[in-house]
Amino acid sequence: MACFTTVLVPPVAAGPLPDPVAEFPALDMRSVQLGRLLFYDPILSGNRSVSCATCHHPHFATSDGVSLGLGDGGIGLGPKRQQDPQNPPEQRIPRNSPALFNLGATEFTRFFHDGRLEVDPSRPSGIRTPMGREMEEGFKSALAAQAMFPVLSADEMAGHYSENEIAQAVRQGFITGEAGAWARLSARVEAIAPYRQAFSELQGTAAPITFADIANVIADFIAFEWRADQSAFDKYLRDGTALPPLAAAGMELFYGKAGCDSCHSGLFQTDHGFHAIAIPQIGPGKAARFERHNRDLGRMRVTGEAADAYRFRTPSLRNVTATAPYGHSGAYSSLEDVVRHHLNPISALSAYSVEQARLPDPGFANDTALMQDPGEVSAIAAANELVPLNLSDQEVQQILSFLESLKDAQSLAGRLGSPDAVPSGLPVDQ
Repeated sequence: MACFTTVLVPPVAAGPLPDPVAEFPALDMRSVQLGRLLFYDPILSGNRSVSCATCHHPHFATSDGVSLGLGDGGIGLGPKRQQDPQNPPEQRIPRNSPALFNLGATEFTRFFHDGRLEVDPSRPSGIRTPMGREMEEGFKSALAAQAMFPVLSADEMAGHYSENEIAQAVRQGFITGEAGAWARLSARVEAIAPYRQAFSELQGTAAPITFADIANVIADFIAFEWRADQSAFDKYLRDGTALPPLAAAGMELFYGKAGCDSCHSGLFQTDHGFHAIAIPQIGPGKAARFERHNRDLGRMRVTGEAADAYRFRTPSLRNVTATAPYGHSGAYSSLEDVVRHHLNPISALSAYSVEQARLPDPGFANDTALMQDPGEVSAIAAANELVPLNLSDQEVQQILSFLESLKDAQSLAGRLGSPDAVPSGLPVDQ
């Protein structure tokens, strides 16, 4: 196992509060409504059993309420989701399902925990993705483009081996083109009359539906449904409406002594960068099928640079009190635990217990495999960027109170909510 040099970055001094205004593109409500149906429709999964909402449901603050979820091969929703005994999954999904709040804001140009999909004007499509030059065009945003990849993942939506036409196409390497997985999914949608009519009305043409068309309307729905900029903190920034005393004290710490804004900067508390903070690694890790380890090197898998080992994208903190578990692997089910982890990452890593996560039964053999390997744990520790920080118990509670002030009740409920039914006739996760 390679060793990585420790980089210590001290907290910055108190900085200015963020600008209270973010840019959100205008949306066509016909597109939003169509995207809503497709977001909740299992038609986009190989076995017609998993929708986008399965892992990003409003009941669980646009995530799934567990550390590492079950996609294809699971039954149920959220923490109650279990393996289907007739078609069990091979493993848990390798990374925690991220929340969807404010992803429609133009500042969000990088997606997934490792940022493997990001805006790149030098590319023909304008977007850098794992597909490289084979990436199809027609996506109006990186948010839309990211919808292309969960449908290809065996663990998430595609299914395994050759159990359906989508899984078979992926396994054979047919992603783009007429025989590719994306075209096959688009053909499914095309064959459903209400979808065909809705796309014709939206686009003013009867041209064949592409996966870019599907992804664009799903992105519009996400942007509309989970815009979160009406919290107590937003009101404080806009018109000076006072925060509760405990939250106000936490805000002073957040933007001052604690230095939280050195990474959690901007209106939505993210610098959109990548940082190594020694989060424990549980579950299968983000590894290729031929790799026999449970490691997740984060950003390094994208850049190939050793300096990026164990770095992960800074998450936005909007509605963070509702989006547990936390960390790229969902290692912490308690917000206080993950806040305290930041105070001394190396100590927290060495003392970590998987009981701090939320991994519904039945368990998998690789749930704790990496954390039982001292060499692997040492490598995570060596990459840590944070220095220890002393905060009292009272100060920790003040920061937690400030994080509560980032809650936007309307966005948590969703503006439109889940539909009772979808055009495919398949069951809707409720």
